[in-house]
Amino acid sequence: MQKTSYLKELVIKNTHEKNGANNSKKETEKIQSLLNLFSIANPNSGTGTSIDGDFGPATEKAVKNFQKIKNAAQTGVVNQNLFDLLALPIKKAFEDPIQGSNLRELIVNTAKNHLQNNPFELIIHQQGNSGPWVRSYMDGKEGSDWLWCMGFVQTIIDQASSIQGKNFKSLMPLTYSCDTVGVKGIEKHLLTRYQAARSNPSVIKPGDIFLIQKSNLDWMHTGIVIDVNGDTIETIEGNTNSMGSSNGNAVANKIRNFKTSKIDFFSIAPLV
Repeated sequence: MQKTSYLKELVIKNTHEKNGANNSKKETEKIQSLLNLFSIANPNSGTGTSIDGDFGPATEKAVKNFQKIKNAAQTGVVNQNLFDLLALPIKKAFEDPIQGSNLRELIVNTAKNHLQNNPFELIIHQQGNSGPWVRSYMDGKEGSDWLWCMGFVQTIIDQASSIQGKNFKSLMPLTYSCDTVGVKGIEKHLLTRYQAARSNPSVIKPGDIFLIQKSNLDWMHTGIVIDVNGDTIETIEGNTNSMGSSNGNAVANKIRNFKTSKIDFFSIAPLV
């Protein structure tokens, strides 16, 4: 795999506890971030707390609540073993075995595995598009300016193609830009424009990349096609929400009507 920044999200250097001498602000923020992500997936857990780098009584209580749910001793102390439990969804998304008889199936199943582990962005230091999932998809980058839908797409394609020993960079450059991929698709004759897709839906295949067109050479959102049914595509996409926003806060499974939307399609055929 090319995109391995997720590995940094799986470890802490020191044990952390309330007012601990070995606490670091950065690692405390990682702990607090994962506690909040657990709270999003489990609203009754009582693990949501401020992400401020201060391991005080609120963070200690959130840790104890997490330990109670995991049937662990309620010490309020986070060592690597407990951090492993906090970071388990990220590890599972990136390291669980993926089944598939071909690359398209591998891409679809990789995307589904990420979705099942509830990737979600956080607001840290008043900056959206932040947190361990975003950093994993964006090679360590985060913050309001770092829209992460293409980072998610390339992570999925990288992870799936690596299973077959293939390099996704032979298909497209490493980028976070929908425009870069769209233009590359035109150059390599891999981009089917929305007009052609509407008239011949058979060109759209699971595992391909959709690009929502803002203007002729300007695309504003992307994701993975996982199925095609009649006038609609089923997708898994990052940095979106239930309304299909191009700057949402999660990975989501969406249904989009390509007959009524300007959706272009980038084919992964050269990698297959």
